[in-house]
Amino acid sequence: MTGPQPTELTLIRHAPVKSDGRAYGRRDVDADCSDAARFEAMRARLGPPGRVLHSPARRCVQTLQAIWPDAAGTPEAAFWEQDLGDWEDRPYADLPDLGPLSRAALAAYRPENGESFDDLCARVAPALNSASQGGSAVIIAHAGTIRAALGLALEAQAAALAFEIAPLSITRLGMLSDGTLIIRSVNETA
Repeated sequence: MTGPQPTELTLIRHAPVKSDGRAYGRRDVDADCSDAARFEAMRARLGPPGRVLHSPARRCVQTLQAIWPDAAGTPEAAFWEQDLGDWEDRPYADLPDLGPLSRAALAAYRPENGESFDDLCARVAPALNSASQGGSAVIIAHAGTIRAALGLALEAQAAALAFEIAPLSITRLGMLSDGTLIIRSVNETA
């Protein structure tokens, strides 16, 4: 006999950004949605979307529209990428070298006027819980947001920094009725 099935949360990282060599977290940059075949393959793999939540970032909205042109999503501010504060819009070459840091120290590090990965996890946790209350959902968000969800599932936030989350990849989580997250798959590509 099996118990109640967990709520399925399908997290999709947005399409690759049109990079300009500058740091972006909260900076609203465009996604490159030119690979129609890849979006068709993703749509075929996922089927109809049902309920879709997404970061308000333009790159997430563009990704949603490229996968499911007729779907309407609901923006969720908590799913924005980590705020890089004073690092936003700086050339990558000009970002400070933090030297060797443990994952825990890196997760706790907060750029000036920004947020740490730990802060991001704290922001994402209630939004994931809320998303699961309405049943299964698709969430289109950012690498940091998806790592935060994985860290919450692992109950080891800093450990999630070890995950690479590719553009247009799928991460599948289940949420049990008690709020426990389980990891089903990470970084699937169509």
